[in-house]
Order: sequence, then structure tokens, then C-alpha cells
Amino acid sequence: MPPARPLTIWTNAALSPAPHARLTETLASAGHRLVVSAGASASVLAAPEEDPALAEADIAFGQPAPEACRVSARLRWIALTSAGYTRYDNEETFDALRARGAVLTNASSVFAEPCAQHLLAMMLGLARRLPDSLDEQRGARGWKYLEHRAASRLLTGQTVLLLGYGAIAKRLVELLAPFRMRIYALRRRVYSEAGVHVIAEEKLSAVLPLADHLVDILPENPATHRYVNARRLALLKPGAFFYNIGRGPTVDEPALIEALESGRLGGAYLDVFAAEPLPPSSPLWTTRHCYLTPHTGGGRTDQDDALVDLFLANLARFTAGDLAAMGDRVV
Repeated sequence: MPPARPLTIWTNAALSPAPHARLTETLASAGHRLVVSAGASASVLAAPEEDPALAEADIAFGQPAPEACRVSARLRWIALTSAGYTRYDNEETFDALRARGAVLTNASSVFAEPCAQHLLAMMLGLARRLPDSLDEQRGARGWKYLEHRAASRLLTGQTVLLLGYGAIAKRLVELLAPFRMRIYALRRRVYSEAGVHVIAEEKLSAVLPLADHLVDILPENPATHRYVNARRLALLKPGAFFYNIGRGPTVDEPALIEALESGRLGGAYLDVFAAEPLPPSSPLWTTRHCYLTPHTGGGRTDQDDALVDLFLANLARFTAGDLAAMGDRVV
């Protein structure tokens, strides 16, 4: 049933001024109250601070402390401002939310497009040897005409293996359509998908040797810790490329470094790391054919506006009691 009273919405999302003002004004016009946490943060990677004000909230918008979410009797909806929900991805939290009919949503629809475009840029960059040419421009300024032309590849007709098949992967598949690639996707629940060969884990070892591109979009949980390990990397064909835009701990970084330094992998493009910020002492900075972006795959200039749009659209469904229609619902 729709709520019969004005709602209290708590947030620790440090939104930029214009989206924050729009959120505040929209909620006020509907008679709702917005409580901004003193521990508001612009980074979803930062561990959330405990905030007593959360206990008064009907809705949490941002990155609330998981334990507080579990024990709050009043909280009915957690609207995360990230695609990832590792902190909340456990049965204890899910059971607590289900027991009181609470909803958990993430923001995967906000970040799927930039992440998919980022992956496409990585794939095209490595295939066309763009980082190598940039290295030459900023380094020796050699004119490696023959070397770079001979090493440049076409994506057309190649094989991609996606580890994970959520919103990012589905959008990437759409972007790759003009290249007529053969696409496999690993997913726990196997079902038919147009243009994609969805496989179960027991088929993974047979498919890895076929892949020209291995794309890691896995979430972080105990089952995915160092999922991309030495054994699985060794099954890839020589010269294959690896990409990670999921979560850093899903990769055995020393094993990846060894595969790159030995020349077995053609290259890697990484956006996420086991330790962030990546320490200057990390060997990944200088590993052969390893290229990095600082967890910017989900970046977009209109991020905060998009987050507010998603929240307000879901709020309308929530207040109407249409919970099944809420976008990006996890629980």
C-alpha cells in the first residue's frame, strides 16, 4: 500500500548543487523531508559512517551503513547510488529486508551506459594499438609505422567472453553488434539470449581458449574472489586481451602480471583494482602491455542528475505502492 504520511528521506550522497537543489525542492513540494547526513560523501567507495539520523528515515538514498539498514524497523527502501552493492550482498541483509517488506535498489541503469562505452573504448584502443602510439608520442617519438600497422587488429568476427551478464554486459553487447563478434557470457542462471551464448560455470574452461577478449564485469563476493586466476588465464589463447571494469578483488593481480610479463596475454586494460587508490608502488603501473584508468569507467558529466532522476522516478512508484515496477531493484 502507498505510504499514508509524508516520508523522511535520509541521504549521505554529496550531490552537486543543482541536482541537490532539485531533489530538495521536489521532495518538499510533495511534503517529504530530506535529511542530509553530516557524513555525506561524493565517493561510493568510502566506507559509510554510522549516522543516528538514519533510524528516523523511511528511505535511505546513498550508501547507508549496512548494519544500521538491517536493524532499522522503519527503513522501507534503500536506494543505492552505485551499481555495486557488495556491502549489502549477503543473506543476513537480504533476509532482514525481506522480513519487513523493504526494497533495495541500485543504480545500475545510471552506470551501464558509461561503463559499456568505456569497455568499448578499451577494446578498440588495444586492438588499434592506441596506447602504444601514445607511449611513443610521450616517449622516444619513434615512427613505428610497420610495427603498429602489423600489430593492429580488427574486432570484426572475434570472440568475446563476458564474465557476468548484467546491465553493463547487455549494453556492451549492443555496442559490439556492428562488429559481428561471437559473444559468450557466463552467468549463474543459464537461459537463451538473442545473439549471446550464455554458459554455466562448468562450460567456462572449454570456452576460455576460444576468447580473443575476456571481459570481467563480476561483482565482488566470496565466490568471485580472485576468480580470474593463473589457471583460467593460462587457458586463454596466446595474445588474448583482458579487461576489468567489475571489481578489483575478482582478479589475482600477481597472476595477471605474470601472464602479461611473459607475453602470453596480448594486453590488459584495468579500471578497478584490489587496492584503491592504486599505490604508486604497485607493479601494475609498469607491467608490460598493462593500461590503467582510475576507476572512471562509470563516469559521466551528468551523473548526479541521472541519479536524482532515477530516485525520483522510483519514488513515484514507491509512493504509489507499485514496488514491482521500481527500476534497478535488487531485493
